Amino acid sequence: MIPVYLPTFMEASPIRMVDLAAQYRRLSAEILPAIEEVLESTQFVKGPQVKAFEQALSAYHGEGVFTVSCGNGTDALQIALMALELPLGSEVILPAFTYTATAEVLLLLGLVPVFADVHPDTFVLDPASVESLITGRTRLIMPVHLFGQCAPMEELQSIATRHGLLILEDNAQSIGADYAFSSGQLLRAGTLGDLSATSFFPSKNLGAYGDGGAITTRNPELAERCRQIANHGQSALYLHERVGVNSRLDSIQAAILLVKLRHLDEFTVSRRQAAARYRKLLQGIPNLELPALAPRSTHVYHQFCVKVSESERDALKHALQQAGIPSMVYYPMPLYRQPAYQAFSSAAEHCPVSEQICKQVLALPMHSELNEQMQENIASAIFNYFKKSSI
Repeated sequence: MIPVYLPTFMEASPIRMVDLAAQYRRLSAEILPAIEEVLESTQFVKGPQVKAFEQALSAYHGEGVFTVSCGNGTDALQIALMALELPLGSEVILPAFTYTATAEVLLLLGLVPVFADVHPDTFVLDPASVESLITGRTRLIMPVHLFGQCAPMEELQSIATRHGLLILEDNAQSIGADYAFSSGQLLRAGTLGDLSATSFFPSKNLGAYGDGGAITTRNPELAERCRQIANHGQSALYLHERVGVNSRLDSIQAAILLVKLRHLDEFTVSRRQAAARYRKLLQGIPNLELPALAPRSTHVYHQFCVKVSESERDALKHALQQAGIPSMVYYPMPLYRQPAYQAFSSAAEHCPVSEQICKQVLALPMHSELNEQMQENIASAIFNYFKKSSI
């Protein structure tokens, strides 16, 4: 048996952006036997844990959902796009304020990213900006459920229906969030578009101990296409019906994820409790804006991002670092400002919000192991900074 780590004394835990070590110690008694089962079976690729995890993740997302696992979240986006079979040169509208993976897969497939602006408070895709950018070449909208809450899907679905467009959700950061439609229907992020892609990068709310990803959909035909594409385009052994890729979730990662999925709702509760503590501890700081809640969406707090005035953000980050407290800037510039996307620099004309919030947003530590004492220390450091800066 692989030994289980059990601390013999109380240790003072450092404050981390994501504390995977503490979470592992809490779950190791379940995770280690799951890993050992794979090692004993030697079914490292396409073992029974992969199918079991796909079935469990489908059930987690609700009735009638299909899951296709793959090697990572970027592959999930690419495979989903390949399954949609968009014509070369098709325009795809996505937020300017997001991670590069959402855009790079488009260019790899000969598609054209069109960058739309986001809401200044919730940072998710602005439907008005989306509709203003639709042309005769637009084929797809790619909303990103950012930092833990859903994009405004009812409005985006309405736009897509009016213009005959498809929707591919980037759900890498918001697994477990729910979206309430005005009809009263409640659906989970990852089931709101034609297809959805998610990531199991270790720092995600549902993170593996390596890379992993998945596509979810309610469309069985698209699910089968994705399954074929992820496995060299095979419909049966040595029968390649379409061009595919080699992207598989390995059995060890599936075994780990199967354990962690059973605890995902528990992780979400812990994150929401941490967010509530932050809101209580940080209220009343004039130069600090706490994260807003998106209408109709629950929040699973992949990140807890505050907004700080442009003149203060980097100085506050430095002050926290000096106090031994990590923080991160997500994201330092709109995607069209990145060197790889310079051809789309004109997008600045219609993305003023993205331009501004890139200079203001700061992510504080957020994870399932964050406790009250850690957060009091973080809040104290923030209060001390603003007290000194006002003198």
